[in-house]
Amino acid sequence: MKTFIIVLIVILLGVGAYLIFSPAEEGVDRGSENVTTEGDETSNLSANGEEDEAEQKGETVIGQSVDGHDIVAYHYGQGDTEILFVGGIHGGYAWNTSLVAFELMDYLKRDQTVIPENVRVTVVPVLNPDGLEEVMGTTGRFTQAEALGLKVNTTAGRFNANGVDLNRNFDCQWQSTGTWRNTPVDGGDEPFSEPESQAIKNYVTANQPKAVIVWYSAAGGVFASACDNDVLAETNILTNLYAKAAGYPAYEEFDFYEITGDMVNWLAKENIPAISVLLSSHEDIEWSKNRSGVIAVLKHYAR
Repeated sequence: MKTFIIVLIVILLGVGAYLIFSPAEEGVDRGSENVTTEGDETSNLSANGEEDEAEQKGETVIGQSVDGHDIVAYHYGQGDTEILFVGGIHGGYAWNTSLVAFELMDYLKRDQTVIPENVRVTVVPVLNPDGLEEVMGTTGRFTQAEALGLKVNTTAGRFNANGVDLNRNFDCQWQSTGTWRNTPVDGGDEPFSEPESQAIKNYVTANQPKAVIVWYSAAGGVFASACDNDVLAETNILTNLYAKAAGYPAYEEFDFYEITGDMVNWLAKENIPAISVLLSSHEDIEWSKNRSGVIAVLKHYAR
């Protein structure tokens, strides 16, 4: 009998120990797993939150300049037909092209009803932030009055921090030494050798915009694009449409002097309709004219 009682006590003690200690250990394991999982979920939520916030702002950093300044694309509208507008490829030399782009951004923020439901407008106001900073002392917003008040030679602002003319660095009839008027300019070591031209190339390749409008100064006209091929039919339509609405003359090509490595001509090589809109001077913004041109383009691509 004593032996039976002793055996029974041992069994009960063993069962009790199992019930006391095993669940606690399992609880620790499960608790550790829960902490890790919840931490991962929190991390993911945080990352997604940052992405959502960036998307809500409608901004994409498409690259950095030689000096490390962000090149930013701003988006308006939710459609799947993207129209891309670019200013500031010649930085502080053509600062008015950035101001036109900023005016467009303000206009679209005030009234997005001008954007057709199927269209998304993307604006890159400063493709050459280093060149803009060279003249204006900033890579962001500034006023026409501030620019006119500087009274400085803006030529150095045409180039990026490597001294390259970005509009001679694209893959269309590229040469290491390009021409600007009657002056030789650096076209870079090879097509897209510069981070700024590489940034816009990557963006265009990834997003395949339906049409691209690039502002330059100064000749007062709208110029079609081509690269060792005929002008695309849609490019001709775009050229004449914008020119008529804005009151600029239309040209099939820019032939005042030889151009190599040009951005819009590279776009033509990629079969993307693209036009150069050259403002009439280096000081005027001509916003009302260009607003009419922009509206005509947006209506054209509405469906």
